Amino acid sequence: MSTLPKVAWIGLGIMGSPMSENLVKAGYDVTGHTLEREKLDRLTAAGGTAAASVAEAVRDADVIVTMVPASPQVEAVAYGPDGILENARRGALLIDMSSITPQTSVGLAAAAKEKGIRVLDAPVSGGEAGAIEAVLSIMVGGDQADFDEAKPLFKALGKTIVRCGPHGSGQTVKAANQLIVAVNIQACAEAVVFLEKSGVDLAAALDVLGGGLAGSTVLARKKDNFLKRDFTPGFRIDLHHKDMGIVTDAARTVGAALPVGAVVAQLVTSLRAQGDGGLDHSALLRAVERLSGARV
Repeated sequence: MSTLPKVAWIGLGIMGSPMSENLVKAGYDVTGHTLEREKLDRLTAAGGTAAASVAEAVRDADVIVTMVPASPQVEAVAYGPDGILENARRGALLIDMSSITPQTSVGLAAAAKEKGIRVLDAPVSGGEAGAIEAVLSIMVGGDQADFDEAKPLFKALGKTIVRCGPHGSGQTVKAANQLIVAVNIQACAEAVVFLEKSGVDLAAALDVLGGGLAGSTVLARKKDNFLKRDFTPGFRIDLHHKDMGIVTDAARTVGAALPVGAVVAQLVTSLRAQGDGGLDHSALLRAVERLSGARV
């Protein structure tokens, strides 16, 4: 009989499915719920258990993990008669790994405390590949004791695991992460178009750039997307648009200027307006190509 905590996993999307499967591989008893039947079948095939509702999934869980697209979805699964707070047992630990507003995380922690439920906000970075390989960066907000308790679980999902401060801190750091990633992808996309229009061997150029100061995790992860024009979503433009809204709003609240970030946020918005919202965020290349009169 495993001594590991029983886990309820809510949300089995691009990130949630491989993450929950990594917990199963690590020996955790995982019961999952999501809206898509095929995602539930995938979890059961991996050794997990499917639940027909949020309430059913969380009822006997020691730890509840949510991994859904945005604040409205977190609130939908957390609140209400069929939600987490009304059906989880007192003393359970709720770990929200979605990327949402810091204010939503702070509000959730306060509401959960009234029910005797502890909360950590623990958004991640690393994309689908990082989720599959269990090498995610996990930025956590919440009480130190709860973080210490959750650390073994986090180690089954990622490599860089840091408590950043009180409730909401994880989401604030994630917003900064998404700002850096978007600006980095935009710079890479501009470089790709510049190199191609200059007649340079693009593959060779990206190899040498990756080995110097211009190298980055973004360039390493997205190089093949640029070379092959493969924009199969690992992280969708739609979600990055949401995240740029979060960081823009949070920066305005604290009085931080984001001049470059604001421009990239508008370019992400323009991609959505042109029907590219479902593509990977490396499709920022398409926006630069349109502006440059190049192929799309």
